[in-house]
Amino acid sequence: MCDIARMKPSELRKRVGGCKKLAEGIGLRSHSAVLKWSKIPDKHIVAIEEAFGIPREELRPDLYRRPEQGMAA
Repeated sequence: MCDIARMKPSELRKRVGGCKKLAEGIGLRSHSAVLKWSKIPDKHIVAIEEAFGIPREELRPDLYRRPEQGMAA
């Protein structure tokens, strides 16, 4: 079985400008919840994508796949 690398919460926090910005961007009341993540929760993927423009396929490729670029002839 292939283990697909997913973005780590620490990478996400750096990319969006910190815990507080991440929490506020997705409507969480406290940034401390974000600090507890061992992986990016699937229930927040769409909100993160909408708030920060990071594709869901990049956040959790184990759950979402990129659309095919084209078909081989």
